[in-house]
Amino acid sequence: VQLQASGGGLVQAGGSLRLSCSASRAFANNKHMGWFRQAPGQERQFVAHVNWSGKLTEYADSVKGRFTISRDDAENTVYLQMNSLKPEDTAVYYCAASGGDFYNLQAYTYWGRGTQVTVSS
Repeated sequence: VQLQASGGGLVQAGGSLRLSCSASRAFANNKHMGWFRQAPGQERQFVAHVNWSGKLTEYADSVKGRFTISRDDAENTVYLQMNSLKPEDTAVYYCAASGGDFYNLQAYTYWGRGTQVTVSS
């Protein structure tokens, strides 16, 4: 397993969680890293991503201002800080890696196992 997500759990609306995604140093080097989520009965959707250098980030409109993605290359870890959580944020969250163009979400071809996030109202 090259990507391992963790940090999910059950939280009340308005609360916070921080997800982590660890990868081997050799694997994470020069790769863009992203978070996606999939709610029951829905297609997987983009949440946020950060480019290989950490200088570029993008967010889905639904999480802007609430979620923050960051990477710590010394620890080979990518984080997703989730604040002001809403019940509609409930989903399985997946981390992914891309070796392609940063702006091409289809280039995320490396996937880790997901971690469940449940937000109660």
